[in-house]
Parts: sequence; C-alpha cells; structure tokens
Amino acid sequence: MKWLLLAGAIVFEVFATTCLKLSDGFTRIGWAAAMAGGYLICFGFLTLAIKRLDVGTAYAIWSGLGTAAIAVIGAVVFNESFTWVKVAGIALVVIGVAAINLSGVTH
Repeated sequence: MKWLLLAGAIVFEVFATTCLKLSDGFTRIGWAAAMAGGYLICFGFLTLAIKRLDVGTAYAIWSGLGTAAIAVIGAVVFNESFTWVKVAGIALVVIGVAAINLSGVTH
C-alpha cells in the first residue's frame, strides 16, 4: 500500500507540473485550477506515504522519478530539448534512487 501511495503522489505531481506549464503563467485559469488540485492530491498521497516509508527514501523516489518523467514529457509533449547530457542526468537520478532503495527501508 505504501508504494501505491507513493506512486499516486508521483502521478499527481507529474500531472500538476504539466498543468503548470499548460497554465501559461497562470493566464489559463482551467489549467491553473487543475494544477492546484493536482498538487493538493499529490501532497495528500505523499503525506500518507511518508507515514509508512522513511522520508528520505520517499522524497528521493518522488522527486527523482517525477523529475525524470517531467523531462520526458517536456521533450515529447512540449518539444523541449532532450540532449544526451539530460539523458545522462536522468539516468544518474534513476541510479541514485535505486541506490537509496537498495540501502534498505527501515519501516
């Protein structure tokens, strides 16, 4: 259950960040409202997840996988640059998250 809560937090964080881009500096109210709702749900899930997981582990996974997903969405959906340096950086983030998980969770 704790991993599903964390996955939900990641999904809603990625949704909210995508809506943040689509809100065009808060000039598109519908997207801004979707962003606010997405972050509210995201932090609700994250709050429940860190009750059951180490906060450092949960935050590393949440921020790392969310960052990687947003970089890919930026490249695919918004036609943002996706250089080999970005790919290497994302790979390092994923490796770092894996290393934190391999260190063991105490809860």
